[in-house]
Amino acid sequence: MATKPTIYKLRIALSDLERNYYDTLNLTIALHPSETPERMMARVMAYCINAQEGISFAKGLSDVDEPDIWIRTMDQQTSLWIDVGEPSHDRVKKASRQAKQVRVYSFNSKSDVWWDQGKSKFGMLKADIFRFNHSEIEALTELLARTMDLSVTITGQSAYVAGENGEVEVNWEILQSKT
Repeated sequence: MATKPTIYKLRIALSDLERNYYDTLNLTIALHPSETPERMMARVMAYCINAQEGISFAKGLSDVDEPDIWIRTMDQQTSLWIDVGEPSHDRVKKASRQAKQVRVYSFNSKSDVWWDQGKSKFGMLKADIFRFNHSEIEALTELLARTMDLSVTITGQSAYVAGENGEVEVNWEILQSKT
């Protein structure tokens, strides 16, 4: 019998000072059996950074034809495609054909190697690529609980995350900006 995903419930008080966007997010997130807590928390951060009306988690790891996070229009067109991790050039190329805007958030300790090997190919694609600080994403998992109340304040390329189990600052850098 297949292992089932672990379900997490998050209530996030989001303050994005860069975009003057303030919201309370109630998220239910499934940690896929093959997914690490670090990847799940990187998905949460990418969601918060891009939060706006219509944003939702897609099937992600459960369906290779869908991103981790997306915004779909009323006519089922993809306006925003977000992948978390180190996707292949071909996947990002396909996404850039399907969506108006593509964003990739890498977070692993191997992100440097992935970027160094692929930046010339990615440079030809209309995609924004960011890299989270790996050790800060690891520290973010220390806040992890099945039910969480978090406060996330975004300013610049930094998010201050506070919860019952502590607080963490998560920074990211822009590797490529095409929009």
